[in-house]
Amino acid sequence: MGTLLWLIAVVLVIAGIYVILARRDLLWGIVLIVLGLLVGPGGVSIFHP
Repeated sequence: MGTLLWLIAVVLVIAGIYVILARRDLLWGIVLIVLGLLVGPGGVSIFHP
């Protein structure tokens, strides 16, 4: 489960960086990066109490 969360977090952060750089949409990019950080198994995770 930890590996799956880590992969989802990486995909979200990479998508956020892509949205910021390629599409010039800062708000959605920040939202995706923050979601990636919240889903990730390290640090803060929304799936752990």
